[in-house]
Amino acid sequence: MSTFLVLLREGAEAALIVAIVLAYLCSLNRPDAARLVWAGVGAAVVVSAGAGATLHATLGSLEGRSEEIVEGALAVAAVAVLTWMVFWMAARASALRSRLEGEVAAALSGGGLALAAVGFVAVLREGLETALFLIAAGGAGGAARVAWGAGGLAAAAALGVLAYQGGRRLDLGLFFRVTGGLLILFAAGLLAGAVHEFQEAGVLPAGVDPLWSLRFGDPASGAGWRAAAEVFGWTPAPSLLQVVAYWAYLLPVGVVFVRRSRRKTASASEDPRVAAPVR
Repeated sequence: MSTFLVLLREGAEAALIVAIVLAYLCSLNRPDAARLVWAGVGAAVVVSAGAGATLHATLGSLEGRSEEIVEGALAVAAVAVLTWMVFWMAARASALRSRLEGEVAAALSGGGLALAAVGFVAVLREGLETALFLIAAGGAGGAARVAWGAGGLAAAAALGVLAYQGGRRLDLGLFFRVTGGLLILFAAGLLAGAVHEFQEAGVLPAGVDPLWSLRFGDPASGAGWRAAAEVFGWTPAPSLLQVVAYWAYLLPVGVVFVRRSRRKTASASEDPRVAAPVR
């Protein structure tokens, strides 16, 4: 389930960027330049996949305390990047189209490599973030994770197509607010998981562990609890430090996010639906 959420959000950002760029090229009667954008996008996907595979293989070669420390550190890094990404997109969604169109206009005068770089840089950031989040999140492997990931990418691609064909009717601001809120919950769970890894490694004291122990809610007992564990960090037997870390992150970050989202919604001067339809 966490794989679906991460790939939906990151894939949607990448698809939106590509849709804006392609729509602008079409409006300039330069559809021939689209192949350069796709070349940059393809290169970014290859580099991101390679970086993710390398990081996964490196982590897989670790054992014991070293593995726990690295997994905890990756989770903390993922929380930091996730938080930055959510607020960055919330602040800049309304200006995303004009910024990208300016980059494309400059790239057209700079040659094919410059135009390919627009797609490459934009998608590479999303790809590297995705690799970091998926590795930090862990979760179910095998066919289940592939299926969730494919579903997230398919939904993201559909959003990209809608943004390309009729972005004025697509409320991207609402999409980013909803997924942003879910990602903040996801980040809180990641942080609690990082605390658990550091406690297992002896970096943090065990303290009161567990703070409570419930007879229900074992992630291994059903798909619903497993999804809650992957997406929200649910555990039936958390330590005191895990609970403190979870709420110490969720309360202040969540309050700031909700307040900013309300200001954005109430502001008539900011339109988050950034992709114009192509006729």
